[in-house]
Amino acid sequence: MNKTIQPIKILEEKIIVLLNKLKENHLDLVKFKDLQSSLELENKILKDKILKLEDDNKSLKVVNNLLGSNEGKLQTKTKINNLINQVDYCIQQLSEMN
Repeated sequence: MNKTIQPIKILEEKIIVLLNKLKENHLDLVKFKDLQSSLELENKILKDKILKLEDDNKSLKVVNNLLGSNEGKLQTKTKINNLINQVDYCIQQLSEMN
């Protein structure tokens, strides 16, 4: 009888160890899911900041060009000429309507 009890005890101990390991793995999984969520949120915030900074950078370049910076002068002149052409076209369309 003692011979059959010994393997059962060993098996029980192994099962307890495995259950404890399973519990640890589950806790780690929950912790990593929380970490993933917070990192995804942080990533979204940083992407939004990058987009805002890129927009600010574009605006600053335009302002810089308008204030006389040599960089991108041709680009600024082209934009202004396009705007003038659009306004002229609108005026022409309005004149034709009257």
